[in-house]
Amino acid sequence: MTTVADRPATPAPEAPRTRPNPVLALLRNSWRQLTSMRTALILLFLLAVAAIPGSVLPQRGVNPEKVNEYFVDHPDLAPRLDRIGAFEVFGSVWFSAIYLLLFTSLIGCIVPRLRDHVRALRAKPPAAPKRLDRLPQHATLTAATDAAAIAAELRRRRWRVVVRGAEVSAEKGYLKETGNLLFHVSLVAVLLGVALGSWYGWHGNRLLVAGEENAFCNTRQQYAEAKLGPRVDSADLPPFCLTLNHFDARFLESGQADYYRATVDVKDESGDVIRGAASFSVNDPLRLGDANVYLLGHGYAPILRYTDRFGRSQTSTVPFLTTGDAALTSEGVAAFPDANVDPRTGQRDANLQVAFEGLYLPTAPQEGPFNRSEFPTERNPAVVLVAYRGNLGMDAGIPGSVYQLDQRQVTSGKLKQVGNKKLAVGEKWTLDDGSVLEFLGTKPYITLSVRYDPGTTLLLGSSAALLIGLMGALFGRRRRVWFRVTPAPAGAADDPAGGSPTGGSSLVEAGGLPRTDYPGFADEFAQLVAAVRGDGEPAGRPDAGRPAGTREGAE
Repeated sequence: MTTVADRPATPAPEAPRTRPNPVLALLRNSWRQLTSMRTALILLFLLAVAAIPGSVLPQRGVNPEKVNEYFVDHPDLAPRLDRIGAFEVFGSVWFSAIYLLLFTSLIGCIVPRLRDHVRALRAKPPAAPKRLDRLPQHATLTAATDAAAIAAELRRRRWRVVVRGAEVSAEKGYLKETGNLLFHVSLVAVLLGVALGSWYGWHGNRLLVAGEENAFCNTRQQYAEAKLGPRVDSADLPPFCLTLNHFDARFLESGQADYYRATVDVKDESGDVIRGAASFSVNDPLRLGDANVYLLGHGYAPILRYTDRFGRSQTSTVPFLTTGDAALTSEGVAAFPDANVDPRTGQRDANLQVAFEGLYLPTAPQEGPFNRSEFPTERNPAVVLVAYRGNLGMDAGIPGSVYQLDQRQVTSGKLKQVGNKKLAVGEKWTLDDGSVLEFLGTKPYITLSVRYDPGTTLLLGSSAALLIGLMGALFGRRRRVWFRVTPAPAGAADDPAGGSPTGGSSLVEAGGLPRTDYPGFADEFAQLVAAVRGDGEPAGRPDAGRPAGTREGAE
């Protein structure tokens, strides 16, 4: 009869295997790919490539007038480029996507490496391998020393040291990985600083003519060009007003600029002076706490007085923009759309509007042609103007530049030339209808850029840390050395001839391993061996005694 004990044991049923969730597996693999260093480098390259259109094509946030000109010059191509955000590259969806992916990839790369590096810094140098002769650097020597003395010598040379009985383990070169991590953390901080400046920063450009009547207040409507971040509203702009009191420009006889400095009064909304006679120059901006005012350039604004045929006078101070030459030859338009209003009826004839277009020469030549100034300061100021009469096109509601005439009106014949003349300061010009234009003089003007960027401090600090980390990553070298001490037999010191092969000294075996490519490690290892021996001289070839054909790097 078969007993229960004689029956074969029934195998226990296997636990059902759980199949991995394919969605989680896909997410895990995608995260690993995204946070790899290879992906980070690819994204960094893509970011550089994506920034190329922003430097080649005009951008709305920098120069909207150039964008409009591009639409006029390329009517077929411009709308297509606009649909993909080519005129707002740095705010486009695709550029932001690359930016955020790079940001995420860098953080994913840095966090595990930082954790491993902290763990390595806290860990002790590893124990010596059994076969030191298989390391890239190896030496055997006799010296009257022990493990404690060797450890003291290594610590003096700034090695991290641990003593395990008769063995000494030392490691050096953590600066390389520290610098590498500092570089990448700083790169993330640079991206964060750029993002802060883009989201919460703002800037605007403004031309400011001297005089109390030309004061500028920090509102978006008073900027010629303004760009606010997505997190900034017009009401967030700090309230202040600027009045240009004086501008001093000095030039060398060659015409090269030598000195620029503007003096302004800073007032609050109520007109009270916050900072009086505040001066700033090109490389010395005016700092107002929540905004910095930068001096970009300067020029002249001719003062023209026009008296129409009914005897009504109008005075206009018109900034003429420089054409780009070093002598500050400038061009502009003085428009008088309200001229020739009949005093009896009070009605204005739109076909009798007047404008003067031409050049301003700070130093006009003594003889013609009068098309270029000879020096940037006002040694012989003059205006060379062409008079136009007709419909200026201002009543059509079409936006246009105040610094040039609407050429469509000229081409259509609605605006006609009625004469041209060169005027020095104080001279008058009587037109064919009896109206008179007088050149009264000029006022200086300056071009300003008012900016606020909350990421500037972070960018400066992170850029400096990035360079420091890069130096550490490039010049740091990770390496390890081990020393194994075999003490001399007891009594060998009293009887050197008593059979001790070392003559009473300890037998020291040393090995070295560079963790990274380090051509100078052999010399450094030889110096360590010489210091342990105590003779101050390198021990010849420190790898002498290593068997030929053994593998390198065994640890």
